[in-house]
Amino acid sequence: MNKIKLLIIIFHLAIGASFAQEEEQATSSDLEKKIQNPVASLISIPFQNNMDFGIGSFDGTRNTLNIQPVVPFSLSENTNLITRTIIPIISQPTGPDDSEFGLGDVNLSLFLTPAKPGKVIYGGGIALGIPTASHAFLGTEKWTAGPSVVFLTQPTGWTIGTILQNTWSYAGADDRGDVNFFYSQVFATKNLEKGWYLNTAPIITANWEASSGNQWTVPLGAGFGKLFRWGKLPINAQTGYYVNVVKPDGGAESQFRFQFTLLFPK
Repeated sequence: MNKIKLLIIIFHLAIGASFAQEEEQATSSDLEKKIQNPVASLISIPFQNNMDFGIGSFDGTRNTLNIQPVVPFSLSENTNLITRTIIPIISQPTGPDDSEFGLGDVNLSLFLTPAKPGKVIYGGGIALGIPTASHAFLGTEKWTAGPSVVFLTQPTGWTIGTILQNTWSYAGADDRGDVNFFYSQVFATKNLEKGWYLNTAPIITANWEASSGNQWTVPLGAGFGKLFRWGKLPINAQTGYYVNVVKPDGGAESQFRFQFTLLFPK
């Protein structure tokens, strides 16, 4: 009788462990989708470090650490507000042996999205540029604003989408040039086993105020990443390398990107 009871206990423990493992896998799968969705209802704090090489005739290197908290708010049963803030800390070369270090201009994006997205996930809102740079060399000294939209889809094992925005200056220093700036990011991610994934997320920009032939920056490249846990805290880490196949005179030749994101799922 004791052996039968022991077998029953072992059976129930095995079943419980199986359900727990399935629940953990389902949770991980859901989290993988959310970390690849820029307008997911998920609090996160990405730290993205970009090293741009080959700047100017002196072949300088610029380093930009973007601290990018994402905070969602529920406005109603059907609508969420997603706030995405980019706080750049920049080390910008100013000559062969000189550089300027400090805070750049802060960018704030506000997206309205459906609380229950369908097969195509979308959001729309406004992007705001705030002249917070600690030195004139590190920012535009202009207040900017413009529309911002995001579209993506997540078929099994994939995330494919884009962010598009254009901002114009409407106030700020009179002795600085106007801002008319296009920003886009096309992203594609292929999920692999055990939290690993491959991705590409080039940031394509255009400065419409620049002269012809010096407006566009178009990078090509790819990288990889992994979702893992530090204790109970989920962390997403990724790295990638991009080459600017189109760039303005004096623009960076290439970029190495490293990012880790602290995730706070509900």
